[in-house]
Amino acid sequence: MDKFTCNLYLIAVYVHPNLKLTMKFSQYFRLFALSLIIASCSSDSEPSSETGKSGTPPVTAAIPTETYFPPISRSNEWETISMETLGWNEAEVSNLYFFLENNNTDAFIVLKNGRIVIEKYFGDFKSDDNHAWNSAGKNLTAMLTGIAQEEGYLDITDATSTHLGEGWSNLPLEQEMNITIKNQLTMTTGLDYTVDDIFCTEPQCLNYLNEPSTFWYYHNAPYTLLDNVIANATETDYNSYFSKKIKEPIGMQGLFLEIGYNNVFFSSARSMARFGILNLTKGNWDGISILDDQDYFNAMTNTSQNLNLSYGYLYWLNGKTSFRLPSTIDEYSGSLIPNAPDDLYAGLGLNDQKLYMVPSLDLVVVRMGGASNEELLGPSSFDNEIWELLNAIMEQ
Repeated sequence: MDKFTCNLYLIAVYVHPNLKLTMKFSQYFRLFALSLIIASCSSDSEPSSETGKSGTPPVTAAIPTETYFPPISRSNEWETISMETLGWNEAEVSNLYFFLENNNTDAFIVLKNGRIVIEKYFGDFKSDDNHAWNSAGKNLTAMLTGIAQEEGYLDITDATSTHLGEGWSNLPLEQEMNITIKNQLTMTTGLDYTVDDIFCTEPQCLNYLNEPSTFWYYHNAPYTLLDNVIANATETDYNSYFSKKIKEPIGMQGLFLEIGYNNVFFSSARSMARFGILNLTKGNWDGISILDDQDYFNAMTNTSQNLNLSYGYLYWLNGKTSFRLPSTIDEYSGSLIPNAPDDLYAGLGLNDQKLYMVPSLDLVVVRMGGASNEELLGPSSFDNEIWELLNAIMEQ
C-alpha cells in the first residue's frame, strides 16, 4: 500500500446511483464513479497577526521570500501567510468567494511562495476529498515524459512506434513512423480530429489527415497514448512510475484511473497545489531533483511550435500574441488570459479544473469543481473572470 498524505487509502468501488458523491464528474465520466476514502487529517489554522502593546501599532511581519515546501510525511501541516502581511486587499475576498460559489466551485487555493493565503471549500466538499483533474493532468504526463527521457528510457524525438509497436494507428507504416513523442506532447500528430470520438485510442480511430508538425489540433487520443509510451519504455505500470518519480517524493496523493478511453488523475486540491510548487521550483523539491533537465523544463513551459504560440508540452501559456483552442481550428489574436500575468502557464481541464502557476509572483492558484458555464475541454471565460477578481485582491 502506497504512503499518502493524511493516511489516504484509495479504494475503487462501483457506486450505487443513490449514493451521494463528493467528486463531480463531466458528462464523459458518468458511466461510473469512484470514491476515494481518506482519514486522519487535521485542519490548519491561519496565524493571527502579532500586535504590539496598547497604543502602539501592530508589528508587521516580514514577507518570507524563500519557497516553503509542505512536509511529505503523514501530516496536514502547511504554513500560511495572511493577506495583511502581504498587503493584499482582504475586503475584495468576499467578491471572489461569491463568484466561485455561484460558479460550481468545490475547492480554491492560492499559494504565495508555497504558503497558503487562501483555502476555501464550498458545499459539502472538504480538503481531503478527491476530484478529477481532467486535462489539467496533462501537466503530470508532460513532466513524467521529461523524467523518463532524463533517465534514458526514451527520447522525445523517438517515433511513437518505437514504444507502442507497429500498427498502433490506422496509418501505413511509413506514415506512422513519422509521428514522434514530441508530436504527441505538442498536439501536432496530424491524426484525423474529425472522427466521431476524439478520445478513442483504438487503431481504427487514428487516421491520417495532415503531415505531422504541420497542423495543431487539441486531439486527446494521441495524448492519452503517451501513458502507454511511458509504461512500455520504462517497463513498469504507469501509476507506479508516476508514484515513484513525482507523487511520493513531493507528498502528493491520488491515482490515475481509466475511465472510458481516458486516464484521469484524481486527488485533493492540496495535492494539485503541491505539483504547482514543483513547477515554480523548476522540478526541484526542497533540494531533491525531480526533473533535473532544465532544457526540457523550459521547452515544456514555453512555446513548443509555431502553430499555437500558447501551447508548450501539454501546458497552456499566457502572454503570447495568438492562441488556438480545443474543438476549433481557428486562431485568435491576443493573450490567452488577458487579465493574468504574461508569464503564467497552466494546466486547464474539462469543466474548469485549473492549475495556474506564475513565476514572477511566486503564485500557485488551484480551482476544482463543476463547469462554470459551458463544458469546455480547457481554457474558458472563467479564467479571465477569476484573474480580474484576484487582481483586485492583490492590488497594493
